Amino acid sequence: MNELSQTMSRSLQQVFQLNMQIGQTLIEEASGTAQRMLTTERPDDALAAASSGAQPATDKLRAYKQQLAQLAATTQVDLAGVTEQHAQQASRTARALADEVARTTAEDTEKNLRQPEEPRQDARAAFKQDAQRGAEAAAGKPGDPSVPAGGPGNMKGPNAQDSKNVQAPGR
Repeated sequence: MNELSQTMSRSLQQVFQLNMQIGQTLIEEASGTAQRMLTTERPDDALAAASSGAQPATDKLRAYKQQLAQLAATTQVDLAGVTEQHAQQASRTARALADEVARTTAEDTEKNLRQPEEPRQDARAAFKQDAQRGAEAAAGKPGDPSVPAGGPGNMKGPNAQDSKNVQAPGR
């Protein structure tokens, strides 16, 4: 990039220099033509002085155009040379960068896909444990702290009702 910048900078400096030269030359010639036109006594001589100054200006502009085209061609060749010189290294660097980005992206994607799975597995395990406890409680396995003494149907306590004393509502 540095060499490309230097080549472009050098080319722009040459274009500016060429523009300054053509501008200075055209101003000097226009000034000389104006001087000749002002010093003539007849209008025909003034027109002749003006037309005699137009031809050299046209030639100068044509030469400027050729120099500008040559400068553009030279700049293009210089840029192509710099690009060719560094293209292989730039290609390797770009390929390595693309590989690194692809690897990092794949790792991040895999990590992000695994992360939501772990909480789901933990939740599933908790539900399975709760279901297993409930099944054991329903089966009335002794020694299970979640099942009250006397089995799952044992509802003795201050709020327990005797099934014989329960009346249906509305009777």
